[in-house]
Amino acid sequence: MAKKKVTVVGAGNVGGTTAQRLAERNYADVVLVDIVEGLPQGKALDILESGPILGYDSNVTGANDYEETAGSDVVVITSGSPRKPGMSRDDLLKTNQSIVGSVTEEVVKHSPETILVVVANPLDAMCHVAMETSGFPRERVVGMAGILDTARYRTFIAEELGVSVRDVFALVLGGHGDTMVPLPSMATVGGVAITELLPEDRVEAIVDRTRQGGAEIVGLLQSGSAFYAPSAAAAEMVDAILLDQKRILPCAAYLQGEYGLNHLFVGVPVKLGASGIEDIVELVLTDEEVGHLNDSADSVRELVQVLHG
Repeated sequence: MAKKKVTVVGAGNVGGTTAQRLAERNYADVVLVDIVEGLPQGKALDILESGPILGYDSNVTGANDYEETAGSDVVVITSGSPRKPGMSRDDLLKTNQSIVGSVTEEVVKHSPETILVVVANPLDAMCHVAMETSGFPRERVVGMAGILDTARYRTFIAEELGVSVRDVFALVLGGHGDTMVPLPSMATVGGVAITELLPEDRVEAIVDRTRQGGAEIVGLLQSGSAFYAPSAAAAEMVDAILLDQKRILPCAAYLQGEYGLNHLFVGVPVKLGASGIEDIVELVLTDEEVGHLNDSADSVRELVQVLHG
């Protein structure tokens, strides 16, 4: 049986590390694409040469064009420009709109049946660009944000309570940014809600830190942003799709009436399997949570209006 094939577009820190994690899974061949000559080839060769040591035989290739990517089962789009000093959010949006748009065109030309996993920022808006450019049904365009935000949330809860992160379950909904909606009522440790285990002010502090999770790392690194956890989150999504795991994971999905929202990519729990988004899980939210989710959706809507402006 032919190995599955995954393309990762963008050979920066997130893309390179995603390619590495996927190669180590050993269930798919990996193509790493970037416009910078030599960069994807060099990283791909380095990952390939780790195989004899770690015991995987996935083929890993680097390319500057899309011929090599033909017939990919999943394409992870990490490419995009980081925000530079003096650049407004709208400037970044327009720059990455053109990058993600052109990448998606190329990808779809060579892999018309693929599933797109979008990691480029601003995440929710870039999902729109990928979906509009590809013309794909909503099942086959999914954004990576919720898994990362949830992982941060779970990390902080586990630290606070001195327990294993494996026993912490949590959900973060909404757009990927300051308006994300961590749900304290749905966060549990060994099945017990954190609202039972922690005073309200500690819960609030954890929620705030989760919202600022990306900014906290940017502040520490001084140059660049997180890539270990984002690449792990992207790989978890590829696992769910290629191994048909039917995982319930928080992802950015195009809503058509769910949660009372329409024509927007918003982070919600979805069932992720071989055909992409197989189901959208509708949670029963409190009025306050619904309010926060609507605020978050409004901020995504503003970005989408800039895209179409």
